[in-house]
Amino acid sequence: MVRKITWTVRAQNDRKEIFEYWNTRNKSNLYSKKLNGLIKESLLLMAKYPLIGKLTDKKNVRIKALKDYLIIYEVLPKEIVILTIWDCRQNPEDLVRIMK
Repeated sequence: MVRKITWTVRAQNDRKEIFEYWNTRNKSNLYSKKLNGLIKESLLLMAKYPLIGKLTDKKNVRIKALKDYLIIYEVLPKEIVILTIWDCRQNPEDLVRIMK
């Protein structure tokens, strides 16, 4: 069963900030478009195979690695909820704080 993908406001903002960073840094949106395509591919896989990500200590929360990013999501009976997209080059203590 393919599950519906739902984004939290936080995850939407994270994705937007990542794209804005790369657009500004590269003075082009080419990389952001490529990254967005990779995110979409990952979401399709997650919708079809929700247990593809690594299990965390939080119930039903999993992590899917994508380049330098982690897609953190919750598996519910009929949907996948994207909780955040985390840039692995950030301070890991911030992620621990977010996940509490």
